Amino acid sequence: MSSYSRGHICQCLSRILARRRDEALTICSESGARRTGGMFVEGVLRLARGLVALGVRRGDVVAIAAYNSEWFIEWLLAVALVGGVAAPLNYRWSDKETKDAVAAVEPVVLAVDEGCRRWAAELGDGSVPSIRWCVLMGESPRCLNGHDNGLDQYIIKKPVEDPSFDYIWAPEDIALICFTSGTTGKPKGVAISHMSLIIQSYAKIAIVGYTEDDIYLHTAPLCHIGGISSCITMLMVGGCHVFQPKFDANVSVRSIEEHQVTSLITVPTMVAVLASFIGKENEWAGAKSVRKVLNGGGGLSHDLICAAVRMFPCAKLISAYGMTEACSSLTFKTLHDPISPKVGTASHKSYIATPGSPAHRVRGVCVGKPPLHVELCIRGSSTDNCGPEVGSILSRGAHLMVQYWSRVNVETLDRRTSGWLDTGDTGWIDGDGELWLVGRTNGRIKCGGENVYPEEVEGVLLQHPGVSSVVVFGIPDAHFTERIAACVCVKEGWNWVDDGSAPSRERNQLSSHILQAHCRQRHLSRFKIPKIYMQWEKPFPCTTSGKLKREEVRSKVISDLRSLHSSL
Repeated sequence: MSSYSRGHICQCLSRILARRRDEALTICSESGARRTGGMFVEGVLRLARGLVALGVRRGDVVAIAAYNSEWFIEWLLAVALVGGVAAPLNYRWSDKETKDAVAAVEPVVLAVDEGCRRWAAELGDGSVPSIRWCVLMGESPRCLNGHDNGLDQYIIKKPVEDPSFDYIWAPEDIALICFTSGTTGKPKGVAISHMSLIIQSYAKIAIVGYTEDDIYLHTAPLCHIGGISSCITMLMVGGCHVFQPKFDANVSVRSIEEHQVTSLITVPTMVAVLASFIGKENEWAGAKSVRKVLNGGGGLSHDLICAAVRMFPCAKLISAYGMTEACSSLTFKTLHDPISPKVGTASHKSYIATPGSPAHRVRGVCVGKPPLHVELCIRGSSTDNCGPEVGSILSRGAHLMVQYWSRVNVETLDRRTSGWLDTGDTGWIDGDGELWLVGRTNGRIKCGGENVYPEEVEGVLLQHPGVSSVVVFGIPDAHFTERIAACVCVKEGWNWVDDGSAPSRERNQLSSHILQAHCRQRHLSRFKIPKIYMQWEKPFPCTTSGKLKREEVRSKVISDLRSLHSSL
């Protein structure tokens, strides 16, 4: 197979020139500055020439520490064009996380923007021997003071003598290293190929419906696979990009209104913040322009679905389930479609199994069907009282990562045999081919010989009107192996009254007794009902990518319980 029969993300440059040579390709939300497609492509080619002049060669890693901007995607494409591998770093990381990630990938160049220029001082001081150059991103002449190896993008760009696109593929066709934090441990670098990014783009074009006429608002950080994969999709179709450095509700709303944004991606917390900022006004100025909203990073509750539909009444609302190792989305589910009367938000039964549904014995969240290129299966399955088969969710296909860059846990993907990747999640597939997500394999609780998935119990507790958020976990128990506990955040206007007695006649009260009764009313199996409840009065800890640190909550509760018992 010849090189040019393979996919390369820089093939989007031809499309950009054909569609937007003299039209705006990028818009800065802060300044309103615009760059045409022709200007952008020229910038990519000039930067690529400059990287070659610096000594960047095929397979070299270039780390990027920056907020969302046109310069970010210019670097992403320029590095790929010369056969390098881009490694976006998360600007929310601690110093230790950053150094661990950089040590793992050993970049030869570190590119930073103004918001992350302190990283040049911390990483470009010789502590990372692989870094030969630190470059400040942007077009105006600036400098990185105090750095012998400090340059700026304005200086290193070279004239384009030959405008033809000569793509170079990195070893194993790797385009980028995207880090996944997990909930514990060091960031792991996931090596993703050009073809994986292109196939994921095809899925989003087919299912979400991205086109060249879209004006896409970058709400998600480009250091995460969700933000990168949607960005690549929009580059491939030749749509327009509106950049905001970081998500900000005020900036997002203003950008939607000013630039007539048609599409964006969200996570549940973004929907909640936008809903709070916009309020219940049905006729805000941006309500009618948005036509496509793709939600990832966790399912939307019934309330958040209703809030999203209220904010974006003309938008098709789609939820995606996926992971970095699968180059973003594995399944898609349409939650609301204004042109389809069969899809709506009148009932949450479409998304969460209820006692009256065929899935009542094994609950979970329906995350939809895979696109055509994704193969899913359930392995190591077991049944629960004649309910559906539940097991590990595995996936196979060209969308999967090449490997973990550090070679850690590479055994989870064995391309020499079956090629199946264990997602680390458990679930089941119904008769319509839809995947139901039950929980994380490594998060399950062993209680009295039974497996309990905390996500299932959390889903039931969240149906109580007084529960804002909840975390369920197991704590050691000599008799049952683990006893199920729940930390509960109470909604505003509700009171936690846990005196161990029957509930009073006063309204808007929560207690262990009330929540246990609620679980029984929702037909949750008795062995799955938490025996210990504690009020949690602050936001639950999360990683920089928004994943819950369940183990941190668990450790804190166990420590508090031990302190309490030792003092008695």
